[in-house]
Parts: sequence; structure tokens; C-alpha cells
Amino acid sequence: MSVMDVNEILGILPHRYPFMLVDRIVEMDPEQQRIVGYKNLTFNEPFFQGHFPGEPIMPGVMQLEAMAQVSGILLNKMSSKEGQIAYFMSIDKAKFRRKVVPGDVLRMEIQVTRMRSRMAVVEGKAYVGDDLASQAELMFGYGA
Repeated sequence: MSVMDVNEILGILPHRYPFMLVDRIVEMDPEQQRIVGYKNLTFNEPFFQGHFPGEPIMPGVMQLEAMAQVSGILLNKMSSKEGQIAYFMSIDKAKFRRKVVPGDVLRMEIQVTRMRSRMAVVEGKAYVGDDLASQAELMFGYGA
């Protein structure tokens, strides 16, 4: 059961094909500052064509971007900044633990760890099944 489908997501995020990396949101709790979203990966994803031919793997930077997009949805909903863009500012403590390949479903779990008026920091984890695929601390800022 989706809390938010792709059409609702398109109403919040400015991203579009081929850079939209969120298919649905299944949990969102602005009070607990937590969100869970999914990206269904198929062989047709543009990045699989060149990374790598013969052994397609989702680039780590794309996993981080997918987590950032899920984070942007939550930040937009919880910060009274609906309609504004949360700009991805920095990455810290990024770790990649397993390959993400065509056919996988990437589940991204995001928890806000710091929130201020013009910036936020989240802890993001991406899973395939029960296996941790990647994790990072992501920082976002809002323009003036």
C-alpha cells in the first residue's frame, strides 16, 4: 500500500525522467521525521547501459541521489516549505555494501537527525530485501 504514488511524487520533486529515482512512498511520518520509499530497478535504467556492460550495477552516486530524492519529499512535507526545493549540499560517511542490479527493489529509509530553518541533515539507508546496500549522512539547504 502506497502513502504516495509516482504522480503525487511528481507534484513535489522537480526531477523528471531519466533522473526520477523514486517510484513510491510507503511510509511517511513528519512528526517522527521518517520516510520510506522505493525504486524498482529494471534493465532499462539508462545508467545500466554503461555501468557496466556485461555486469550492470547501479552506481553508488545514483543510490545516494535516490536517497536524496526521498529525503526531499519528507523535508518538503515537514518543514512548512512546500513548493520549495531542498538542495543536496553534502555527503558524509557514505558506504556501499552490496551490488544493486536490474530486478532489485531499492528500499530507502530516511531519518532526519538535525533540522534547522535553512538546513537539514538526514541518515539514509538503502536496502535490497534485508541486505543493507548503501548508507550515508546527507545534508540539504534551502535558498534564501
